[in-house]
Amino acid sequence: MTVAQPAPLVAPDFGDDASDDRTLAIICSKGNLDMAYPGLVLANAALGEGVTTHLFFTFWGFDMIVRSRMWDLRFSPVANTAMHLPVGDVRLPQALAPAPGVSALTTRMMKKQLEDLGIPEVPDFLDQIVAAGGHLWGCRMSADMFRLTPEDLRDDVEGIISASDFIEKTAGAQLLFV
Repeated sequence: MTVAQPAPLVAPDFGDDASDDRTLAIICSKGNLDMAYPGLVLANAALGEGVTTHLFFTFWGFDMIVRSRMWDLRFSPVANTAMHLPVGDVRLPQALAPAPGVSALTTRMMKKQLEDLGIPEVPDFLDQIVAAGGHLWGCRMSADMFRLTPEDLRDDVEGIISASDFIEKTAGAQLLFV
């Protein structure tokens, strides 16, 4: 009886060559307060390492760059079973999550925690990312779906482009979907 040999492990070669021309493309698809930050933190870290960084805002992620919404992102604890209250290791009971006022309360709590850590609000964080050389793009399909024009968006959004254009623009980039 022949025993099959396991396939060799494939590990990425991260190399030590700092001269690599690296690009990171982040697709921001969610507009909740808690889902806005992962892409922004990663973009900021990449820019700090000299990595060319592009953010593509699609679907509800568009809320991060729409002038009328970008300062009013909210956190919803509904169906977020990992939600911890800032006291000890207490979880928010899911039965309470949809109650009136809970989303407003948890949004205020999260904004306070971020502020205490010195993390800027989403529009200010995007200002920093753009100042560091980051590129912001809006999704054509989402803009059409939501009936948005460039005038509805932050001034530093470089354009509203198709998904194909974004793929072309970031060819060879490491791609993250948030």
